[in-house]
Amino acid sequence: MTETRLQVGDTAPDFTAATDTGEFSLAALRGSKVILYFYPAAMTPGCTTEACDFNESLSTLKSAGYEVVGVSKDDPATLAKFREKEGLSYTLVSDPDLTVQKAYAAFGEKTMYGKTVTGSIRSTFAIDEQGTIEFAAYNVRAKGHVAKLRRDLGIDPK
Repeated sequence: MTETRLQVGDTAPDFTAATDTGEFSLAALRGSKVILYFYPAAMTPGCTTEACDFNESLSTLKSAGYEVVGVSKDDPATLAKFREKEGLSYTLVSDPDLTVQKAYAAFGEKTMYGKTVTGSIRSTFAIDEQGTIEFAAYNVRAKGHVAKLRRDLGIDPK
């Protein structure tokens, strides 16, 4: 079962989901630019690297007009521990039933250590003020991804 991957120009699927601090609605951010990224699991090495890289780039991304939102299948309590442990200061969305990940084709078959498995696909989307995808990347690497994203979006890498 292969989900259709989203591409530049597609409308970003709206969703409302729980966070570690309440509820998040993508539609509520219409009028703002959003970087929406999907990661497999909080507090794992790769996901921690990626989350901390986003956190370290947050002021630059916000200066360019972007809100950052991370999505995983973790429950809100786990996300709260992750936020506290790593000092994260952006929205973390809980998607335990994989509804949001499937809407973005960020859940499905992937290769891990040479084997095909089904799971969360590390993916990132930049969404413009009208809710249109302006950047889409699947199977991104945790390390160095945020720096590459900033270059791809033309954001000052300082």
